[in-house]
Amino acid sequence: MAKYAKMDWQGRVFIGLLKFFSWFSLPINHRLGAGIGYLLWWLPESVSGAKRVTRINLQTAYPQLAPGDIQSLVKQHLIQLGKTATELGPLWLWEKGKVLSLIKQVSGQNVLDKAFAQKRGVIVICPHLGSWEIIGLYLSNRYETTNLYEPPNIVSLEGFIVDVRGRTGAKLAPTDRSGVMKLIRALKKNEVTGILPDQDPGEVGGVYAPFYGHPARTMTLVSKLTAKTGCELVYMSAERLPNGEGFHIHILPADKQAIAAQDDLTAATALNAGIEHLIEIVSTTQYHWNYKRYRHPPEGVKDIYKREP
Repeated sequence: MAKYAKMDWQGRVFIGLLKFFSWFSLPINHRLGAGIGYLLWWLPESVSGAKRVTRINLQTAYPQLAPGDIQSLVKQHLIQLGKTATELGPLWLWEKGKVLSLIKQVSGQNVLDKAFAQKRGVIVICPHLGSWEIIGLYLSNRYETTNLYEPPNIVSLEGFIVDVRGRTGAKLAPTDRSGVMKLIRALKKNEVTGILPDQDPGEVGGVYAPFYGHPARTMTLVSKLTAKTGCELVYMSAERLPNGEGFHIHILPADKQAIAAQDDLTAATALNAGIEHLIEIVSTTQYHWNYKRYRHPPEGVKDIYKREP
């Protein structure tokens, strides 16, 4: 870690926390994370923004549920959110073999193998569900891999993050034009590419498509790459097992024809439908509900995160 000694204080604090959590086993890490989650649950929404956003998102996605059921889901999600934070130390700083030993089961490996055998490249659609960090390590340990990533808000951490995510051989492509061109070249060489599909693409690069029945700005990158290269598609997630037992990787087929549709709305709707299906199979509470998935709504649609005067 000496090569990062000159980074700013924010980066040093972040790496210090990662090192602290990396000293403990996964079960202890997850117990510590659960404690953080309970704290977020205990705090009022005026203090715990994650709690407020989670409640709003779950109420929007599951309007049929009673308030008590929503509150139960909020609590369980915040516990999972705490585990997401603490497990980052082991996942980023442990030796790769030790990390990969945490994968206890893989369902659907044949789906990915069949897609890869087509020799057209494969996009792994990996939403913010479960432990997405371990997915990158798993893929790059088995295939030539190029993954799309968004540079961090703490600029000094970028080199560190590229190093840890690439320690099993993965190449990283930033979320700009140069990164997209890198993905196209990788797919044409029959590489595997990982994309997190549920980030806000900004004012350009996306369309409003239903996500759990409510309009969400959704990227069109996956559909355009698929249409351009003819690559294969799969969905993938690593479910966090109880009691720190490890992770269960799920691999599901994707509706390539629908996601590669020329009509952006049709394509984005199919992409979101696949994400919803994966969430319901893996774990409702392990999805990243604390993220403002419905921010910047289309004209005429209420901003559900805006506080009433």
